[in-house]
Amino acid sequence: MVSLLGGIFLGWSLGANDAANVFGTAVSSKMLKFWTAAVLASFFVIIGALVSGQAGINTLKGLTSFNLEQAVISSVGAALTVAIMTFIGLPVSSNQAMVGAIIGIGLLNNELNINGLGKVFSCWFGTPIGATIIAVLLYSGLARIYNKFDPNLFVSDIIIRLCLIAAGIYGSYALGANSSASVTAVFVGAGLINVFSATLIGGASIALGILTFSRPVMETVGKKLVRLDPFSALVVSLSMAVTVHFYTFVGVPVSTSQAVVGSVLASVSSRVSAPSAGGPFSTS
Repeated sequence: MVSLLGGIFLGWSLGANDAANVFGTAVSSKMLKFWTAAVLASFFVIIGALVSGQAGINTLKGLTSFNLEQAVISSVGAALTVAIMTFIGLPVSSNQAMVGAIIGIGLLNNELNINGLGKVFSCWFGTPIGATIIAVLLYSGLARIYNKFDPNLFVSDIIIRLCLIAAGIYGSYALGANSSASVTAVFVGAGLINVFSATLIGGASIALGILTFSRPVMETVGKKLVRLDPFSALVVSLSMAVTVHFYTFVGVPVSTSQAVVGSVLASVSSRVSAPSAGGPFSTS
């Protein structure tokens, strides 16, 4: 169990850092309280890890071979990197930190699955681009629906709030499904635990990070990067979730930070260029 502490530390760091990519825009836009978001995110991260976390584990453990000592070193190295970035309030990719550590072990072993690594890199490249495209499409489609019905301010507030909660739940599920592999895949590769235990430990440790130290980075994504109106926050949350869930099916842990940045930029661009003067396009 002591050997797993590095992975648990990584999971904590991942949860503390990446929860902002799920609920940060909703919290910072004042549509949802932090603790409501944190509890929902923690629960559905675990569900996502248990239901859909196996594919990513198979991908990462196939990049190179591990002994137990190497598994511990790689997880601690990745965790320290993410923890430092979290403490200074910067959203970073825990998944990329873990893959970087795995590559280091592979180079030391002179054994690296180049085909598998190429698959991972191509998915990383496609993450912000895919999120941008999805965000543009979602913004356009949802805005047309919104403007068609033109709800009053009170109804609009309720609808967008409920949609933000639903999008955050979906995003939390996708986060657990996609990122739990980064926490414990190396320990599966080292033969220490089985896949079910790996997904459970991965999901639970991410949830712990969300509950204990996710607030500072939520403020970074939601306020310091760019200030979002509630409708744009919904588009960002949903497009990030769709993007990350897609790569979960592919079996590659990707950067939720890159996905949310691509979504934010696309949403802001769509809002600025939108022709309508009311509804979600309002700039007043």
